[in-house]
Amino acid sequence: MKKLSAIVTFLILIINFQPGFSQCNTDELCNTCTSKLAPGYSFLKTYKINGEPDLSKVEYSYVFTKGTQYMLTLCEQTNANAITMSVFDSKRNKVASNKINGSIVAAIAFPCNATGIYYIQYTFEGTNTRCGGSGLGFKRL
Repeated sequence: MKKLSAIVTFLILIINFQPGFSQCNTDELCNTCTSKLAPGYSFLKTYKINGEPDLSKVEYSYVFTKGTQYMLTLCEQTNANAITMSVFDSKRNKVASNKINGSIVAAIAFPCNATGIYYIQYTFEGTNTRCGGSGLGFKRL
């Protein structure tokens, strides 16, 4: 019985001394990003960005329509400006990015010139925190 008690005590000590990991609350971040859509844009969808523990990118697809302007907003858990958001057309040509002259902005707006499947890609640079949320909105041109 003494051995079992010592083992349980040892396990409790080990668990208590493990480094803490912050939880990625993508739902909260998505809600925050939705409210950051510019006036005139209608909400379409949110995207959860959780690249933990070691994903180098997170990617989603969506059908965009010609004659429509789209806006993507980005909210990061740590506000570290470490998530790059890029939009690619069906041929994988980059049509928009939130990385402009080496700086990362929190939102991008771009017109869709051809109806089709587009890929929204989130990549992580220089951070171990890979948590965020993104909102997609549209308005007709």
